[in-house]
Amino acid sequence: MTQHKTETAVLAGGCFWCIEAPLREIRGVLSIEPGYAGGDMPDPTYEAVCTGRTGHAEVVRIEFDPAILSYRDLLGMFFVLHNPTTLNRQGNDVGTQYRSAIFTLSTEQAQIAHQVCAELTAQKLWPDPIVTQIVPLEHFYPAETYHQDYFAKNPGNPYCSAVIPPKIAKIRKLFRDRLVHT
Repeated sequence: MTQHKTETAVLAGGCFWCIEAPLREIRGVLSIEPGYAGGDMPDPTYEAVCTGRTGHAEVVRIEFDPAILSYRDLLGMFFVLHNPTTLNRQGNDVGTQYRSAIFTLSTEQAQIAHQVCAELTAQKLWPDPIVTQIVPLEHFYPAETYHQDYFAKNPGNPYCSAVIPPKIAKIRKLFRDRLVHT
C-alpha cells in the first residue's frame, strides 16, 4: 500500500469555527484542527486568546493531500471565506485574534502566499487593500477539545447559525466540483 504525502497549512481568517466548517466539505482536506498561532504566551487558552492580549490568532491547521488539493487552491478557498481587507476584524469579531494571516511552514508556501495575494490585489476584488499577514509559523497550539468540529456539534449556537451557513453555501456554490460529496 502506497503512503500518500500530505501537507499542512495554518490559516487565520477570523473565528476558527468559520474557516473549519466550510473547508471540511472540500475533497483533499484530510483533517482540520482549530488552534492558536502567532502569539507570545505558551499554551494559551481560549479565554486568554479572546482577550486579545496574547498576540495569538485563532487558526486552523489543515492537513491536506496535495495530489487532490494544491496549497494555492486551498488559499483561494481561504480568501473566499473571509474579508482579507479588514485589519484585526471579521464582521463583528474585533481584535488581533481575528486577524487575517497565513502562517507558512516553508519558503515555498510563503512564495505561493505572496503570489496569491498579489494576484488577488491585481484583480481588485475588494475596494480596500489586502492586509493578510504572511509570516512563518513558530508555534501551533491546539485549541481545547470542545472547539474541534464545533459547528457540527453546536449547529444551534446563535453565532454559528448566523455566520457559518452562508460561508458553507459559498464554498458549495463556488467549488461544487471540489466537494467531498458532489
